[in-house]
Amino acid sequence: MQEFYQHIFQKQQAVQDMPSNKRIGQWAIALLHLLFPERSSSNFSAVKDVEEAFKQSELDLYELLLKTKACGTCDIKRISQEFFEQLPHVYETMLTDAQSIMDGDPAAKSLNEVIRTYPGFFAIAIYRLAHELHKQEIPLIPRILTEHAHSKTGIDIHPGAKIDEYLHIDHGTGIVIGETTVIGKHVKLYQGVTLGALSVEKNLANTQRHPIIEDHVIIYAGATILGGETVVGHHSVIGGNVWLTASIDPYTTVYHQANSKFIDSKPIK
Repeated sequence: MQEFYQHIFQKQQAVQDMPSNKRIGQWAIALLHLLFPERSSSNFSAVKDVEEAFKQSELDLYELLLKTKACGTCDIKRISQEFFEQLPHVYETMLTDAQSIMDGDPAAKSLNEVIRTYPGFFAIAIYRLAHELHKQEIPLIPRILTEHAHSKTGIDIHPGAKIDEYLHIDHGTGIVIGETTVIGKHVKLYQGVTLGALSVEKNLANTQRHPIIEDHVIIYAGATILGGETVVGHHSVIGGNVWLTASIDPYTTVYHQANSKFIDSKPIK
């Protein structure tokens, strides 16, 4: 047992220090509440208070990066500043996601309802924050953020995925969007959709492994689309439970046709 304890101690010494996952998640949630007061009960009495709150969030990000040893060679001040300079654009993109859900879901009564309660919007919003940090090559933190959203919603979006505006995630549970996935504008995904890789070999890490989904595509529940060479053309519809590993042209409809035989049954009198 002493040998085992020594092994664990040595591993502990080798771990790169960084803030807890909980602290990183709290920062993102607090920022989301600043961007969307609909999600919180706090109120500001003046514009200056809003400005100060965002400055504090920027300082919090700076401190998170400062305490992350893996960021030792990063220009932390520049990264923090650039992240918040991009925030108005990111916010506008988040609004398009909320509007897309509002326009596409008959059950949605208001943007406020979408922003406050819809797991799809929450997962996309956290992804968009994480993606900005991922573009700056920040280690660990972007993935921690999207995994936080994953744990809350069942929606797994890699921060490296490239997702354009007006993404509509309906219900969302079980959705997987891989690292090199590219998604265009006005795409709608239902629950259980997988945008994954055909092969998980490690030597393919720096290649396009996941599909490209062009504009105005609808992918229904349970569909699986795999492969870096797979392109779903714009304005296409992928039916539920489809397994797709080849490209399709624009304006194509693909549906699953079961081969099972069904036996008619009559009610018992």
